[in-house]
Amino acid sequence: MSNSSGSADTQLIDASLLEEVVARALQSERGRINHNFHAGPSDNPHRFLNALTRGSYCAPHRHAAPPKAESFLVLTGEVLVLLFDDQGEIRERHVLGRAGLVGIDIRAAAWHTIAAVSPTAVCYEVKPGPWDPQTDKEFAPWAPREGQPETAHVLESWLVGF
Repeated sequence: MSNSSGSADTQLIDASLLEEVVARALQSERGRINHNFHAGPSDNPHRFLNALTRGSYCAPHRHAAPPKAESFLVLTGEVLVLLFDDQGEIRERHVLGRAGLVGIDIRAAAWHTIAAVSPTAVCYEVKPGPWDPQTDKEFAPWAPREGQPETAHVLESWLVGF
């Protein structure tokens, strides 16, 4: 017998949950949301759905101190993953959900960002905990931060051809 919400021991990832997180992302001011499976900031690892809408800007960042690797698996849609060098030049460009590519594991301290190529997308993301907002991310000094006026232009430049 199937229970779409899971049990005390499980959380199921089904079409209903994916539709729910996409709907929440579409309503979000940022155009994206996380749906956590881990219980809290001190858990290790952190496991969550990252629902994105096209046009949502995620500032390039890295997880360097403490060093944390990060993995993404696309569940719906297409997601552009960019990796940068220390000067902000794009070193690698991958589209998850296209041509058989479903995931990526990013080494600790690598500058990166993600962006929805399709109108909406959902990734399953895993990275080490605990989460401390003071040390979780180092934002790239060469890229605008979320909310700055130039983010739309930067995002558009990344998505050219997609």
